[in-house]
Amino acid sequence: MKIFSCQKCQQTLLFENTLCEQCGSQLGFIPDLITLSALEPTETGFRALADASGREWRYCDNHKHNVCNWLLEGAEGDLCMACEMNRHIPNLGRIEQHQAWQQLEFAKHQLVYSLLQLNLPIISKQEDPEDGLSFDFISEENVVPEDAQATTGHALGQVTINAAEAKASDREEMRENMQESYRTLIGHFRHEVGHYYWDQLVATDEVTLASYRALFGDERANYGESLEKHYETPLENWQDSFVSVYASSHPWEDWAETWAHYLHIVDTLETASQFGFSLSPLEPQQSQLAVMVNINPYRHSNFEDMLAQYLPLTFAVNMLNRSMGQPDLYPFVLVPAVREKLSFIHELLAQEW
Repeated sequence: MKIFSCQKCQQTLLFENTLCEQCGSQLGFIPDLITLSALEPTETGFRALADASGREWRYCDNHKHNVCNWLLEGAEGDLCMACEMNRHIPNLGRIEQHQAWQQLEFAKHQLVYSLLQLNLPIISKQEDPEDGLSFDFISEENVVPEDAQATTGHALGQVTINAAEAKASDREEMRENMQESYRTLIGHFRHEVGHYYWDQLVATDEVTLASYRALFGDERANYGESLEKHYETPLENWQDSFVSVYASSHPWEDWAETWAHYLHIVDTLETASQFGFSLSPLEPQQSQLAVMVNINPYRHSNFEDMLAQYLPLTFAVNMLNRSMGQPDLYPFVLVPAVREKLSFIHELLAQEW
């Protein structure tokens, strides 16, 4: 994620901010500029200080629910490109569900930010019912709509996130029950949207599909039977070839898990680069950990360069977390087979630049 600054007073801002605490300016995110801007009111909307074009802006309609700070140009619709992809949301009449929706939207908007940086097609099902992308945020405390499912997952561009995932205590309980080392809200979004982009980027091209099968396996293997086998008897020594035990259940899940980790990597590297992170261990024997994170991961062609900066960074932050008695921030090992899969995704996405 970028570090944003108020164009009026240079105060440092966060991605979700709607107000500059220093100068009082309202703030809005401009998707086509991928930036957060201070706003000046006009008679019918706002002028964005980050936009030299002179366009007039207004907030997404979900701004009134405190879940979105994205902007719309002129008279185009009521919802921003991120909120337009919603189909079902939690019951806003219940405070805890409204709070859950806020956390879901913050994570989804962070996801869409990365998709914009990667220059990937972002098409809602309202625009293209067959090939578009849509989100259901389902709470089991409500009646589940007939056209929706209650569990987190993906089917034909329809991503479902169970709203319980937005509550840290419930998510931690599920993490322990599923024997996972890592479970986050943004991780769910990255994983599930990975299934969607497999349909868009891999399944539609025979050459790409053949290369995918050579690395990840043949996705034509029975999905239901593969998951049943996985839950009954997880693959031994999965660490030799997969980024997580769930990735070993089926080639589709291997792709989605690896895709999610690729997005973890590029977002973390962009943030660290924006802060100018550098490591310079004092002991000579740790010199291999010395690194300056100064790469734009969204436009850097050599993936090995990215890993050369990412791996020392994750080792350092894991050690910092342990110093505070916290779990590792990134509890994964990127073995050669996983690096090859990540590199495949990187090269595939580089074609979209």
